[in-house]
Amino acid sequence: MTRAARVTDPSYELMDDHEGLSIIYRQHGFPCPLVRWHFHKEYELHLLVASSGKVFVGDYIGNFNPGSLFLTGPNLPHNWISQIEEGEVVPKRDMLVNFTDELFDSAHQVFSELKSLAPLLERSRYGIEFRCADTIAQASALMQRIADSRGISRLGHFLILMEVLAACDDYQLLSGTAASQLSDEHTIERTNRAVDYIFAHYAREISLEEVAAYLGMKPTYFSRVFKQATGRCFVEFVNRLRISKSCELLADGHKAVTDVCFESGFNNISNFNRRFQQLKGMTPSHYRRLAVQRVTEENRV
Repeated sequence: MTRAARVTDPSYELMDDHEGLSIIYRQHGFPCPLVRWHFHKEYELHLLVASSGKVFVGDYIGNFNPGSLFLTGPNLPHNWISQIEEGEVVPKRDMLVNFTDELFDSAHQVFSELKSLAPLLERSRYGIEFRCADTIAQASALMQRIADSRGISRLGHFLILMEVLAACDDYQLLSGTAASQLSDEHTIERTNRAVDYIFAHYAREISLEEVAAYLGMKPTYFSRVFKQATGRCFVEFVNRLRISKSCELLADGHKAVTDVCFESGFNNISNFNRRFQQLKGMTPSHYRRLAVQRVTEENRV
């Protein structure tokens, strides 16, 4: 039986520990108070080093595993929730680097080479997941060097890392909605609680009215607030979460499609197939064949 940590801290994360430094490096485990649906003015380069689970970036819902690497832009809501056993603690799950627009706005006036990073930073406003294995391997090594260094050496490793990411052409843009449309602090704070509740219960029948009652809100008002914060209506959000779970189960390659349907929270195989086709552009069986094939090819490398 898996669970998600239930966190209801404020949604805006104020990083007041810059202390005059150009970048902030942090690492933490799971569960952790920092793991919540939140946003901040800083860019965030986020490497997952342990556990698997669900990633939420803007209106995107997907899966993460050890080695997953993301870059999110300023004020783009995000969260990573690990699926772990009851009572399990992951001591070190995340390695993060945060930095602001001011770093590059000021620096590229002196160092013109930094202008080459502009397209990467622009893409990050919708969230980026890097897919290239070589890029992720280089990034992991450079993140460790950042963790182990200070001062100019740390900044040097960071700039090399940004150059590596800017050169990567194997990536996925995540959110279909810009951060400016999602980042109202009050709506995201309430949505943090809603997302946590939905994540804990999406495998069974769950209604908008139930979640609204849990939050002490009227259904119509909750519906409006939820869509404003996530960029998705309630039903679409839940269906995307269930399809994300089904992709995880299908990639395992051992369960029948019917079992995946019900374990993901759908109660109707035809509805499951229709939703899957809409979101993934293929049938569940086809997706499973491709996923198993990809894993087999990766294991041969």
